[in-house]
Amino acid sequence: MSRRLALLVNPAAAGGKALAAVEPATQELDRLQTPYRVVETASGEHAKREARAAGADGETPVAIGGDGLVGTLAGAVCGSEAALAIIPAGRGNDFARVLEIPTDPREAANLAATGDTKLFDVGEVDGKSFVGIASVGFDSDANKIANEAKLVKGNLVYAYAALKALAKWKPARFTVVIDGERHEVTGYSVGVCNSKAYGGGMYAAPMAVLDDGLLDVISCADVPKRRFLFRTLPKGFKGTYVEDPWISCFTAKRVEVSADRPFVMYADGDPLAELPCTVRVRPRALHVVVPRG
Repeated sequence: MSRRLALLVNPAAAGGKALAAVEPATQELDRLQTPYRVVETASGEHAKREARAAGADGETPVAIGGDGLVGTLAGAVCGSEAALAIIPAGRGNDFARVLEIPTDPREAANLAATGDTKLFDVGEVDGKSFVGIASVGFDSDANKIANEAKLVKGNLVYAYAALKALAKWKPARFTVVIDGERHEVTGYSVGVCNSKAYGGGMYAAPMAVLDDGLLDVISCADVPKRRFLFRTLPKGFKGTYVEDPWISCFTAKRVEVSADRPFVMYADGDPLAELPCTVRVRPRALHVVVPRG
C-alpha cells in the first residue's frame, strides 16, 4: 500500500484515552512499514486545518478519537479526494461501530493502512458537518449532562445522563418541516439521522443507510416517563422502538426544526446549532477507509 497517514489526536480528549491509543497504533504502523506522522491538535479548527493540509498533500487523515472528531474532520475533507480513516478512541464511537471498524488501536491502525475506501453521505446542521445523528429536545439535555460529567466513565455516562435528564424533563412542542411538508409533534425529541446509532450503541435509526442520499427523521411523541424509561430507551439498543405508535419515521433531504422553547441541536456528541436550524445531506461526499469487502 502507498497510503501515507496523518494521525490527528487531541491529547486532552476522552480523559487521555485518545492519546493512549497513539502508541499501540504507531507500533502497528511501524510493523507494517506504513509512513505516518502524528499531529497533536489544539482545537476543532486546528484539526480541520491539519486534515485539509494532509489531504491536499496526498496523505490520509486519521481521526484518533470519538464521533465528535470524526464529524469535524468529515467537514474538512468531504467533497475532496482525500479519504478519512478512524481509530476509535472516544466514549461512544458509534460511527465506527456502524462501519465495523475495530476498537483495538492496533487493529484499527492496520485497517487505516490497508483498508478499502467507500463514499458516504455527510449531514450538515446550518453548515456544520456531522456523520451520525443530529438530535434535539430530551437528547439536548442528556448530551449536555454527558459532556459535563467528569466522574462517570465510558458508556455508563449515557445511562447516567438519560436518567438525570428524564427526572427534570417536560414535553416540548416541535415543528419539523420535512422537504417542505410541515409536521407538529409534542413529546421528547426529534432526530435527523445520517447513520444508525448514537449514544454508545443506541440504534435510533435502524433503517438509515449511509450512502442513500437521504436523512432519516425520527420523532418521539409524549408518553409517560415510566414507559419511556422502561420501554422506549431499552428497545433503542436493538432499534425495535421504531415499532411503537408514539415513534414517527420519515426520510428527507432537507429538514427544518424549531420548538416552543430554546434547545441546542447536538450531533456526534457536540453542540452544533441553536433552534431554529436546518439540516441537509451532502450525498456521497466523504471517502472513508472501511474493512475490506
